[in-house]
Amino acid sequence: MKKIGLGTAAIGRPQYINIKQDKTEDEDLDVFRERGLKVLDTAYEKGVRYFDTAPGYGMAEQLLLDWVQTKADDSIEIATKWGYTYVANFDPKATIHEVKDHSLNQLLKQWQISKELKPYLSTLQVHSATFESGILQDEKVLNKLAELKANQDIRIGITTTGDNQIEVLQAAMDILVQGIPLFEVYQVTYNILDHSLTTIADKLLESGKRIVIKEALANGRVFRNSSYPAYQAMYDALEKMAQKYEVGVDAIALRYCMDSINPYAVLSGASAPIQIEENLKAFNFQLDEQELSILKAFSLDPKLYWSERKKLNWN
Repeated sequence: MKKIGLGTAAIGRPQYINIKQDKTEDEDLDVFRERGLKVLDTAYEKGVRYFDTAPGYGMAEQLLLDWVQTKADDSIEIATKWGYTYVANFDPKATIHEVKDHSLNQLLKQWQISKELKPYLSTLQVHSATFESGILQDEKVLNKLAELKANQDIRIGITTTGDNQIEVLQAAMDILVQGIPLFEVYQVTYNILDHSLTTIADKLLESGKRIVIKEALANGRVFRNSSYPAYQAMYDALEKMAQKYEVGVDAIALRYCMDSINPYAVLSGASAPIQIEENLKAFNFQLDEQELSILKAFSLDPKLYWSERKKLNWN
């Protein structure tokens, strides 16, 4: 079943790499936390059962842990990550928000907290795997991940970012530990502007891998913005479809990911209850082949896509 999951980065830390539609107001962390719990409650009440988090998302992992302990529903599935530490301390003026560390010590340290998400924890992912971090060649780390996979009854996955994410995915698919493929879940950036996943999606699915889509709204770039005049035709097309189906542009973008790829989940990055409600309207309709073809035409070269993304601010 195709479904929408909730990514928790936006409810775990006030700042994220994104183009926000509304101005962020400074608020007490307790208020921020309560709003995050309301997002989780709204998502659950509307049928969401897949939740994605990470220690690098500020308070998100702990927030999810506190929340899920109030449930007794074995249909809830949680995926977390390891490899990033949040260091901004919720300071909007911070210049460094997260630090990457793909060492064995970091894995062991973060696992001590993440394992508390069991029995709902289904997946442990390498957070933003890259060739530069050395994670794909570190036998000690890979063997430990295989051990956790076997002993903790969890799936091991990776998330990717950057214009070479397909090369990283391919390398990850080839990793075997004692003759068994290590990675089963692949969380990948895919949206109307970045179609690079399509070059490997069929291979992943045919191999029985789970594809989880992140950044389906292209960090906010699918919404009309005068800073991107080259996207005028895309904005017009999205808004025309949104009007036809009586939903927002967000629902069109999410539905596009659901209909053009066969993912296990597409992550909503909602930071408020109304946003998750609007996102879930993607279940109310299905795009036809002509509409899918129109939207596919707006794909960018990955290098251009990621060059633009690097210019986005934390806000």
